[in-house]
Order: sequence, then C-alpha cells, then structure tokens
Amino acid sequence: MSFFEELKRRNVFRVAVAYLVTAWVLLQVADIGVEHIAAPDWLIQGIMLVLVLGFPVALLFAWAFELTPDGIKKEKDVDRTQSITHKTGRKLDFTIIGILAVAVVFLLVDRFSGSEDVPATDAGTAEMVGNDENTGEAVVEKAKSVAVLPFVNMSSDPEQEYFSDGISEEILNALAKVKELKVAGRTSSFAFKGQNQDLRQIGDTLGVENILEGSVRRSGTTVRITAQLIQVDDGFHLWSETYDRELTDVFAIQDEIAGAILEQLKAQLLDTEQVAVTAPRANSEAYDLYLLAKQRIYERTRPTLEFAAETLDRAIAIDPDYAPAYAQRGITALLLRDEQYGTLPKEQAQTQARLYLDQALRLDPDQPEALAGMGLYYYNIPGKTGDAIEFLEKSLALNPNLIDASNWLHSAYANAGRLAEAVTILRQMVERDPLYRPGIANLNRFQVFLGELDEAQAMVERIRPFMPNDPFLLRIEANIAYGRGNTAKGLRMVEQALEIQPDNGPNLGMFGEGLLNSAQYERALDERLPPWTRIEASWRLGRMEEATILVMELASSGEDLTAPIGFFANSGKPDQAIRYLEERWDSLDAFEKDVPLLGGNITVMLDIAFAYGSVGNEERFEDAMKRARSALDAIGALGYDNPFLTFSNAVYYTMSGDREKAIQLLAQAVDGGYLSGTDMRHGWSALEVLEAEPEYQAIQARMIEHLNRERAELGLEQLTT
Repeated sequence: MSFFEELKRRNVFRVAVAYLVTAWVLLQVADIGVEHIAAPDWLIQGIMLVLVLGFPVALLFAWAFELTPDGIKKEKDVDRTQSITHKTGRKLDFTIIGILAVAVVFLLVDRFSGSEDVPATDAGTAEMVGNDENTGEAVVEKAKSVAVLPFVNMSSDPEQEYFSDGISEEILNALAKVKELKVAGRTSSFAFKGQNQDLRQIGDTLGVENILEGSVRRSGTTVRITAQLIQVDDGFHLWSETYDRELTDVFAIQDEIAGAILEQLKAQLLDTEQVAVTAPRANSEAYDLYLLAKQRIYERTRPTLEFAAETLDRAIAIDPDYAPAYAQRGITALLLRDEQYGTLPKEQAQTQARLYLDQALRLDPDQPEALAGMGLYYYNIPGKTGDAIEFLEKSLALNPNLIDASNWLHSAYANAGRLAEAVTILRQMVERDPLYRPGIANLNRFQVFLGELDEAQAMVERIRPFMPNDPFLLRIEANIAYGRGNTAKGLRMVEQALEIQPDNGPNLGMFGEGLLNSAQYERALDERLPPWTRIEASWRLGRMEEATILVMELASSGEDLTAPIGFFANSGKPDQAIRYLEERWDSLDAFEKDVPLLGGNITVMLDIAFAYGSVGNEERFEDAMKRARSALDAIGALGYDNPFLTFSNAVYYTMSGDREKAIQLLAQAVDGGYLSGTDMRHGWSALEVLEAEPEYQAIQARMIEHLNRERAELGLEQLTT
C-alpha cells in the first residue's frame, strides 16, 4: 500500500479537514467574543497561534493512534483485520458536514446582519458618538463616518502648505453635504496634522470608522493629488487613487475625489444613491488666494486676520464673481471688531461686513458661509437674535460641518432663552468636532451650570493628551474648580494660564471671577478685567460714584442694558432702577421680548420685583414675581442644579414671604460652595429681612469660614464680618 493510501486509511486527511474547519469556526466565534468583552487584541492572536501549533499535533495523532472499541491505541498495536478506521472515517465525514453546515449558517448570518450588528464600543467612544438610548443605532451611525486628515504638502516649497490644507478642507466640506454621512470637524481632524498617530487612536478620538488621507505635490501649473480611504479598525485600504492635473482643473479634482469616496462609502455604508458634489468655480489665482486667507482666518489673531482681509481683497479684485471670497471677507470684518480680535470700531465693522455679505448672497443666495456670516452680523445687534437664528439654521442645513456657525447658533439660542436647544447643539458640536475649543469651552460652562461637574472633568481628561500644558485647558479646569467651591485651586490655575497668555479675554474674565470669589477687591479693579468685575469690586469697596459711572458706561455700550437695574435696586435707589427700566421698556412684556429671562437674565426680574416692592407698587411687584417664578421653574425643569440658582430661589422665597423655605435654600447654596464675600446681602438687599434670624447668621458664618479657607490656601489674611 502506498504512503498516500495509508494516509487515507488512517483518516489523516479527514482529521486535517475537520481540524481546519473547526479552527475557522472557533476563530470567528472568538473574534466576536473578544470584541464584546473588550479583551486585548493579542488574545485573538494567541488563540490563532495555539490552533496553528495544534494542527501538526492533530495530524501526528491521527497517524500514530487509532480509535477502537476498547479505546485509543497505538496504530502499530491494532490488528488490521480488527481495524474500524472505515467506520471512524464515516463518523468524521458526518462531523465535517455538520461543521461545514454551521460555517455556512455563520457566513449567511454575518453577511446579512453585518451592517447592523456592529461591535459595541467602549464607554468613552459611546459618549463621543452620542447619548442615543438605542445604542445599536448609535454604533451603526458611527460606522457611516469619515475623518478627512490634512493632506501632506509634498511640494518643494513649504509655503504651499495652505494649498494642501485648503484642498483637504474643500473635500471635507463636500462630504459634509451628505446627510447620512458623519464627517469629523475640521478642527479635530487637523489636530493630527504632522503627527504619525495610530489610525485606531485617531478613529477613537474622532468617533469615526474611516479615514481619508493623502498628499499634494504642486509644481508650476500642475498638481498631483494622492488620496486613500482607510478602514480604521484593520487598516484595510477601501480605495486609493492618484490624480495628475493642470491647476486649472483643481475644482474638478476636488469633485472627482469626493465623488469617488462617496461611491465607495455608498457601496459599503450608505443607503442613498450617488450624490453629486460640486465646489463653486473661480479663477484659479483667486481661488489660491482664497485658500490662503481662509487658513489664516482659522488662526484667530489680529495679524493673521488683517493679512486674510488683504488677501481676500486681492482675490475679489481678480474674480469679482466668487461668492465664497466675499463671505469670508464679511466674516473677517466682524472678527476684526475691537471687542473681538482687532481694532475696528463695532459700527464700522458691522457696516463693512454687511456690504461684503450682501454681495456674496447676491451672487449665491444659498452660499452657506455668507448665511453664517449674516447670522453673526445679526447676533451682534440687540433685538435681532431671531434673525441671527434664521440665517444660522439655514446655513447649517446647507453645510452642517460649519462648526463656527454651530457655535454662533448655540449663542443665539442661549440669548433667546432656548437653553435646551443651546445645550443640544453644543453636545452635537463636541461630538462632531471633539477638539474644537469654543465648543469645549461653552459646553464646559453649561456643564458647570447644570451641575455636571464629573462629566465636565471627564471631558477635560479626554482632551488632555491633545492639549498638554495648554492655558485653555487650565481655564476650563478652573471653571470646574469654581463650580466645586474650590476658588483657590481654580484661581491658581487661571493665573498659570495668564502667565502664558496675559491678554487673553476669557482668561481675564475667569481671573476676575476668582478675585471676587476670594474677596480680593483691590486687585479686581485692574483695568484689563471686564467691566462687570470692576463694577462689583468698586461696589464692594464702597466706591459708589466710580461703580455708577462704570455701570452706565456698560449699559450705554449695549453690552449689558440691564446692569443699572440691579445696581440701583440693590444700592438703595429703587426709584432710579424703575425710572431706567420704564424709560426703555413700556411693559414687562416688552422687556422680556428684548431680554429673555432664560438667556441668563432671571435675576434681573428678581431685581425688578424688589424695586417695585420697595416703592410700594404691589401690582408690578406681583407681575414681576410671577415671571421670575415661571423662569426659575423652567430652568429647573431643564436639569440645572448649581449653588447660584439655589441662591436665586432663596431670594425669591424671601420676597414671597416664605422665610423658612428661603433659609433652607440659603443653607443648601452655601453648603454647596456659594461664595459672596463676607455678606450675603451684597447685591441682594431683599435678604436684609432675614438678618436677625439665628439660622441666617449661622449660614453666613459657614460662608465666611469657607471664604477664609480659600484665602488661607492663597496666603491671604483672614476676614470677619
């Protein structure tokens, strides 16, 4: 008998087939199991190694041993006439058929449910994806996602980097127009520029399953663009292509790349038909200047914005019909306001911006950036919040990836008192663009106000690896510390931030808040600090004339029209507060229309109620109290929970005559970290009726103890009443 025939007789071939099929099924099951229990990647590799090493052992065993009615024996000890290898072979055949049937069923299930049965993500990634109650849907949505990393500049001239960045961004914007596709925001995608990061880490950070990367080589009038679409989890290249084109065809290249990517994504992820994506055409030289200016605008400094304005003017002179250039020029004018990043007076900036934005919309009524700019324009005009919202919503419907427009819309919603929508859009912004600083800062502010301090800290920890030793991170952590009542800790953090960025406006505002909370009023008179900080400090120090001038300047500038109401009502001049109010608004309905209470103005209505009560106008007092109660209930229903809101409720119940409830809430606020110098009555004259109550005095004493603990940490002297 030949060796081959002997292998067949001893069922070695059957054992090999059975082993291989069984090993394959085991590997598939193990792969799914490993993903669901979040086991380390090396575990599946270890299982594979064991199965590979076991294969020759199984073959050797089949050759050397035989299964007999008396058990397993060495083959050489079995009488050939008594051998039952033919029966064992039949059993192996049935075993192989059974295992193959299982394999076929597994393949069919995997084939028809694979697009829906996506492996579960870890808790951190799930938060990035969203808070949808249906986790399965959220994970599937994550699969329909892509991040466009900045294409590498391969040109000999490093100054051409703006061109490769611009190409990347234009492709990103084209993809963002597909509603079914989640496209990671520009800020977060570009955060990985020049870094050789692992694709899985990038995918986890941005909450996407696919990454587009590439390179741009520009030489004279030609350009070579290479692009490749990669699957994050296994590094598999879904598609790649190289384009050699004349620069006059740069728009066609963008359209072609975006279309090819969508074709691949449609085939694997999306349920829609092919979507045509086209970029607006322009003179190639004008477009080159537009890209250069746009990249400089993102840097948000006065020199780069002024450079961008000059560059856009040149682009417009070359191609006066290119709407996006006018749109960005209008936005640049608004950003160059003296209250923002430049020196243009507000009226001049607004007038200049309107001219450019109007022209952009004449050329293209649906130009998303122009609509966004118009939203920002109206946002800066008191009483025009509704117009701002209308333009910004339309802009984002056309291009949901305009992250600045999302941020401006959140601010407009908040101004209009639509807090639930403001918070929702903030969460969506941070999900889409998790490293976008304005979105992070604003969400941090809301989280602290909502009492979500642990969630706010978790967000800080997620972004810390990408912003090490960053003053921005110090500032938002300081805000969390303030929210916990840790004024000293927060103040030290923001002082570190100011050492790095001494003229940063948000840092100065947070610094002023820390100075007031720790009763450092002389330091809070610093001219660099916001007006409200200096008003409060002057008031605390008894410099009433100085405080009055600052209050009226703040109101006349349009920055805070309501500031004089609270100041006069709580400094013994309620009649002056009422006169100021009634000269500007003929009713409380008109006041609320211009100053939505949920837009951060609830305490103003309490001040109005106190002023009317102080002069004996019972009807207006009751009206204002009802409005304040309604607003406090509405904001409480949204889940807001912080010591300041609790304190505001205490003021309300004091004025309504429920002193027991007021005392209870004051205790809750102070024990939760509320600080108001050495006297809770400051700025809240309504509380004077509680001064003789022993419980009130005990609460005040606890607040002073807290204040002195914070001052001791800062090396400051102790204060008394």
